[in-house]
Amino acid sequence: MGEWGIALIAAGAALAGSLVTGWYTRSAGTRQAEAARHAGDRQADALLETVRLTLQEQRAVRVLDLRRQTYVAFLEAAEVVMLTSRTGIGVSGDGAALQRAFGAVALEGPVEVARAAGEVVDGLRRQQSPDHLERAKREFVSAAQAALDLPAPGRG
Repeated sequence: MGEWGIALIAAGAALAGSLVTGWYTRSAGTRQAEAARHAGDRQADALLETVRLTLQEQRAVRVLDLRRQTYVAFLEAAEVVMLTSRTGIGVSGDGAALQRAFGAVALEGPVEVARAAGEVVDGLRRQQSPDHLERAKREFVSAAQAALDLPAPGRG
Protein backbone atom coordinates (compact mmCIF):
# COMPACT_ATOMS: atom_id res chain seq x y z
CA MET A 1 0.00 0.00 0.00
CA GLY A 2 1.24 3.34 -0.87
CA GLU A 3 1.41 6.55 0.95
CA TRP A 4 -1.92 7.57 -0.50
CA GLY A 5 -3.61 4.49 0.85
CA ILE A 6 -2.21 5.01 4.32
CA ALA A 7 -3.25 8.66 4.19
CA LEU A 8 -6.77 7.70 3.12
CA ILE A 9 -7.07 5.11 5.89
CA ALA A 10 -5.77 7.59 8.46
CA ALA A 11 -8.12 10.30 7.19
CA GLY A 12 -11.07 7.88 7.21
CA ALA A 13 -10.22 6.74 10.74
CA ALA A 14 -9.95 10.35 11.90
CA LEU A 15 -13.26 11.20 10.25
CA ALA A 16 -14.98 8.15 11.74
CA GLY A 17 -13.52 8.96 15.18
CA SER A 18 -14.71 12.56 14.89
CA LEU A 19 -18.22 11.43 13.93
CA VAL A 20 -18.43 8.94 16.81
CA THR A 21 -17.03 11.49 19.28
CA GLY A 22 -19.40 14.16 17.96
CA TRP A 23 -22.37 11.82 18.28
CA TYR A 24 -21.55 10.94 21.91
CA THR A 25 -20.82 14.59 22.75
CA ARG A 26 -24.15 15.63 21.27
CA SER A 27 -25.95 12.92 23.26
CA ALA A 28 -24.18 13.93 26.46
CA GLY A 29 -24.98 17.61 25.82
CA THR A 30 -28.64 16.77 25.29
CA ARG A 31 -28.72 14.78 28.54
CA GLN A 32 -27.01 17.64 30.41
CA ALA A 33 -29.45 20.18 28.99
CA GLU A 34 -32.39 17.99 29.98
CA ALA A 35 -30.97 17.53 33.48
CA ALA A 36 -30.42 21.28 33.79
CA ARG A 37 -34.00 21.94 32.67
CA HIS A 38 -35.35 19.50 35.28
CA ALA A 39 -33.14 21.04 37.96
CA GLY A 40 -34.43 24.49 36.97
CA ASP A 41 -38.02 23.24 37.17
CA ARG A 42 -37.41 21.80 40.64
CA GLN A 43 -35.76 25.03 41.76
CA ALA A 44 -38.67 27.10 40.40
CA ASP A 45 -41.18 24.78 42.14
CA ALA A 46 -39.27 25.12 45.42
CA LEU A 47 -39.25 28.91 45.09
CA LEU A 48 -42.98 29.01 44.37
CA GLU A 49 -43.68 26.78 47.38
CA THR A 50 -41.56 29.05 49.58
CA VAL A 51 -43.46 32.11 48.38
CA ARG A 52 -46.80 30.36 48.92
CA LEU A 53 -45.88 29.35 52.48
CA THR A 54 -44.59 32.84 53.26
CA LEU A 55 -47.83 34.41 52.04
CA GLN A 56 -49.89 31.95 54.10
CA GLU A 57 -47.84 32.75 57.20
CA GLN A 58 -48.17 36.50 56.63
CA ARG A 59 -51.93 36.14 56.20
CA ALA A 60 -52.20 34.15 59.43
CA VAL A 61 -50.20 36.80 61.29
CA ARG A 62 -52.46 39.56 59.92
CA VAL A 63 -55.59 37.65 60.95
CA LEU A 64 -54.26 37.09 64.47
CA ASP A 65 -53.18 40.71 64.77
CA LEU A 66 -56.62 41.93 63.71
CA ARG A 67 -58.26 39.59 66.21
CA ARG A 68 -55.93 40.77 68.96
CA GLN A 69 -56.76 44.41 68.20
CA THR A 70 -60.47 43.58 68.19
CA TYR A 71 -60.24 41.79 71.54
CA VAL A 72 -58.26 44.66 73.07
CA ALA A 73 -60.83 47.21 71.85
CA PHE A 74 -63.60 45.12 73.41
CA LEU A 75 -61.76 44.85 76.73
CA GLU A 76 -61.13 48.60 76.76
CA ALA A 77 -64.80 49.35 76.06
CA ALA A 78 -65.92 46.85 78.72
CA GLU A 79 -63.53 48.36 81.28
CA VAL A 80 -64.91 51.84 80.59
CA VAL A 81 -68.50 50.65 81.09
CA MET A 82 -67.51 48.74 84.25
CA LEU A 83 -65.80 51.81 85.65
CA THR A 84 -68.80 53.94 84.77
CA SER A 85 -71.15 51.52 86.53
CA ARG A 86 -68.96 51.54 89.67
CA THR A 87 -68.33 55.28 89.85
CA GLY A 88 -71.32 56.72 88.04
CA ILE A 89 -68.95 58.86 86.00
CA GLY A 90 -68.82 58.28 82.29
CA VAL A 91 -69.93 59.30 78.85
CA SER A 92 -73.33 58.50 77.37
CA GLY A 93 -71.72 56.83 74.34
CA ASP A 94 -69.79 54.25 76.38
CA GLY A 95 -72.53 51.63 75.97
CA ALA A 96 -72.65 52.19 72.22
CA ALA A 97 -68.87 51.80 71.99
CA LEU A 98 -69.16 48.51 73.89
CA GLN A 99 -71.87 47.28 71.49
CA ARG A 100 -69.70 48.16 68.47
CA ALA A 101 -66.72 46.38 70.02
CA PHE A 102 -68.92 43.36 70.81
CA GLY A 103 -70.13 43.28 67.21
CA ALA A 104 -66.52 43.26 66.01
CA VAL A 105 -65.68 40.36 68.36
CA ALA A 106 -68.73 38.43 67.15
CA LEU A 107 -67.59 38.99 63.56
CA GLU A 108 -63.94 38.05 64.17
CA GLY A 109 -64.80 35.02 66.31
CA PRO A 110 -64.24 32.28 67.03
CA VAL A 111 -67.54 31.27 68.63
CA GLU A 112 -66.03 30.67 72.09
CA VAL A 113 -64.63 34.19 72.24
CA ALA A 114 -67.87 35.74 71.00
CA ARG A 115 -69.82 33.77 73.59
CA ALA A 116 -67.50 34.93 76.39
CA ALA A 117 -67.79 38.54 75.18
CA GLY A 118 -71.56 38.14 75.17
CA GLU A 119 -71.41 37.07 78.81
CA VAL A 120 -69.54 40.27 79.68
CA VAL A 121 -72.03 42.44 77.78
CA ASP A 122 -74.98 40.57 79.30
CA GLY A 123 -73.52 40.96 82.81
CA LEU A 124 -73.08 44.70 82.29
CA ARG A 125 -76.59 45.05 80.85
CA ARG A 126 -78.06 43.24 83.88
CA GLN A 127 -75.85 45.26 86.23
CA GLN A 128 -74.48 42.14 87.87
CA SER A 129 -72.01 42.22 90.76
CA PRO A 130 -68.40 43.29 90.20
CA ASP A 131 -67.26 39.74 91.08
CA HIS A 132 -69.49 38.27 88.38
CA LEU A 133 -68.27 40.84 85.85
CA GLU A 134 -64.60 40.17 86.69
CA ARG A 135 -65.19 36.43 86.31
CA ALA A 136 -66.88 36.98 82.93
CA LYS A 137 -64.00 39.24 81.87
CA ARG A 138 -61.42 36.58 82.90
CA GLU A 139 -63.33 33.97 80.87
CA PHE A 140 -63.25 36.31 77.88
CA VAL A 141 -59.51 36.85 78.29
CA SER A 142 -58.90 33.09 78.54
CA ALA A 143 -60.98 32.41 75.43
CA ALA A 144 -59.20 35.22 73.56
CA GLN A 145 -55.78 33.89 74.56
CA ALA A 146 -56.75 30.41 73.42
CA ALA A 147 -57.96 31.82 70.08
CA LEU A 148 -54.68 33.70 69.68
CA ASP A 149 -52.75 30.64 70.87
CA LEU A 150 -51.12 32.61 73.69
CA PRO A 151 -50.01 31.07 76.99
CA ALA A 152 -52.29 31.82 79.91
CA PRO A 153 -50.88 34.30 82.47
CA GLY A 154 -48.49 32.65 84.91
CA ARG A 155 -47.79 29.72 82.56
CA GLY A 156 -45.80 31.30 79.79
